[in-house]
Amino acid sequence: MKKPAFSIVKESLALALIGLFIYLFIFIDFGSFQIDAPKSFLNLNTIFLSIVLEAIPFILLGVFVSALIQSFVSEEMIQKYLPKNAVIALFPAALLGIIFPVCECAIVPIVRRLIKKGMPLHIGIVFLVSAPILNPVVFASTYYAFQSSKEIVYGRMGLAFIVAILVGLAVYLIFKNRDQLKWTREELVGRTVSSEPVKGVSKWKETLFHASDEFFEMGKYLILGAFIASVFQTFLDRSLLTDLGSSEFLSPAIMMAFAYILSLCSEADAFVAASFGGTFTAGSLLAFLVYGPMIDLKNTIMLFAFFRAKFVFAFIAIVTAAVYLSVLVYQQVIL
Repeated sequence: MKKPAFSIVKESLALALIGLFIYLFIFIDFGSFQIDAPKSFLNLNTIFLSIVLEAIPFILLGVFVSALIQSFVSEEMIQKYLPKNAVIALFPAALLGIIFPVCECAIVPIVRRLIKKGMPLHIGIVFLVSAPILNPVVFASTYYAFQSSKEIVYGRMGLAFIVAILVGLAVYLIFKNRDQLKWTREELVGRTVSSEPVKGVSKWKETLFHASDEFFEMGKYLILGAFIASVFQTFLDRSLLTDLGSSEFLSPAIMMAFAYILSLCSEADAFVAASFGGTFTAGSLLAFLVYGPMIDLKNTIMLFAFFRAKFVFAFIAIVTAAVYLSVLVYQQVIL
């Protein structure tokens, strides 16, 4: 698999910058530097770096799994193991997160690759919204954060499963599995030629090529999303949120907006939600815990990069309506 010289230079430069960043982070004592900057900008820098450093390991996991799918999973294999009935296939797709413990950052490249390999759009979307919540790591962190409120723990898992099914069904009914991905010229050409592996290139080497390509492609959108999220976190007046926290109808919507802006990793968001326990209703905490991993600022930018804009807007509207209405029903019936 021969790469253009420009691509090699670009990736080499990116690797050098990452190496420089790691070197400075480990060996340079920034405490000795006196930076005369407003506290808010220092806070923005801290939040930005924390989001990026928290997300990068999961992005690496996601692009590597995506590359493995590209190299070792065939379209025929996906078709073989998927239930033929479009509605029945929603249920096993929602449970895939149990064996794929990935967060909302890592799931985007995986789902994109699966759809390119032949997975139906609505099944991929169910996996996209369910996997960041319905996995053992998130269950354990939520259980630990809400040890005295087990209804939040099981409510999060149950609502995530129900919402994922509703979202997948809505996507199926609206889009009928029409292609909603953005394809590059190289990918379109690749769809018309033989999918035989390139001679002289092992599947593992091909996997590494795909992983490096996707990492740099996804990384720029992660950085942009992390910067926007850190700006909101720094300059948003959080007292406005607490003033509305006791409303049964407004507080879930407020916490959903808060989850979208904060863009927390699903493995850690339960501890942030627990800190709002004395201010917001249980229903609004569930809205925060279910909505954030399904859609936030980071993965919105990634979705716009790889899916058609019309589909992304529709997807956001569907997820928002499904989570909000499900939480309202849950508050009336269970809480």
